[in-house]
Amino acid sequence: MTTTTLNVPDISCGHCKMSIEGAVNQLAGIDSVEVSIEGKTVAISYGEAVTLDAIIEAIEEQGYDVASN
Repeated sequence: MTTTTLNVPDISCGHCKMSIEGAVNQLAGIDSVEVSIEGKTVAISYGEAVTLDAIIEAIEEQGYDVASN
């Protein structure tokens, strides 16, 4: 299991949280997703069935930019 935290500066409300969590949870191999509105971060725990690029793409497809770390 891999854990990573992504910076998503566009997160501002509960709708953002639900949108991102819903999109990422649909991917195979996701163990957990936690969006922090205050921290503007997405903490993800995932297995080998999914790539970080696929996770970032799912977030970006919802209209949110993922900042490079």
